[in-house]
Amino acid sequence: MSEVVKPKIGGYKRHLLICTGPRCTANGEAQALFDSLGAKFKAAGLEAGELRVKRSRVGCFAACKGGPVLCVQPDGTWYYNVTDANMDRIVAEHLQHGRVVEDLVFHQGPNGA
Repeated sequence: MSEVVKPKIGGYKRHLLICTGPRCTANGEAQALFDSLGAKFKAAGLEAGELRVKRSRVGCFAACKGGPVLCVQPDGTWYYNVTDANMDRIVAEHLQHGRVVEDLVFHQGPNGA
């Protein structure tokens, strides 16, 4: 039996969770959005350093309307209608400067930004 190895994750300021489940976006828009984030984060200086953002796909948030849907943690901010252009707004305003993009928020959790 092999030994279980403790995983390691580099430090980060925020964790972006994107629903890529088929009920959110049937045509793969959410996966394409997820795939675009590496370049967007690098261009914005969010791939390393004190503002580093970690990104993860989730299968379902049980919030299946208005996708793509994403959640920014630990802020507890839930965004809908995350088109490519709206993702650019979220990167510039929320992830770089800590200002929630109010017109795209559909829920704000207990740790609101």
